[in-house]
Parts: sequence; C-alpha cells; structure tokens
Amino acid sequence: MPIYDQLDTWIDDHFDEQVRFLQALIRVYVILIIAYILTQLFFGFGGRVPYNRYFTAVIGFLEQVVAPYLNFFRRFIPPLGPIDISPIVGILLLQIVGGLLVRIIRG
Repeated sequence: MPIYDQLDTWIDDHFDEQVRFLQALIRVYVILIIAYILTQLFFGFGGRVPYNRYFTAVIGFLEQVVAPYLNFFRRFIPPLGPIDISPIVGILLLQIVGGLLVRIIRG
C-alpha cells in the first residue's frame, strides 16, 4: 500500500472524527436549549421548587450557556404575545449551519 493511500485513509478517518464531534456538539447544544425551554415553561406556569443547591446550579448553567445564544435572536424576533419563537429559530439555524459545516468538512 503506497504511502499516499495510507495518508488518504488517515485524513478521511481524521475528518470523520471531526464530523462526528461536530454533530455531537450540535446535538448536545440542542438538548440544552430544549432543557432551558422546559425549565422556563415550568417556572412560567407558576412552578416553584424549594431551594436546592444542585437544581439552582443546573438552572444557572443552562442560563449561562443557552441565554446568550437565544438573546441574539430575541433582539430581532419580537415575541408573539406570550409565545417566544426565538428558540425555534435558534435550533433551526443551528441545525442548518451545522449541516452545512458537516458537508463542507466531508467535502
């Protein structure tokens, strides 16, 4: 097997790892957005949780990770009454851009 074939195989494997990592990263971020939406809905409908250090840490983490991304869309997309569609737009854009990046990396 010539060295060029080995190099091509190594490059293809390396790019496949990067593609899988990017897909996993996008999937995890979408899950975090959905978890953030669900917690906001819970509190929006009057749900109250007694003070719990771990729950507060999880809510704080979701707020710090997801809110800046969604706030970008909230600047341009006004809420439709009580409905905020910025998470939907954010998830769709994340999926579209992620799909494009995957196609670019795969070639």
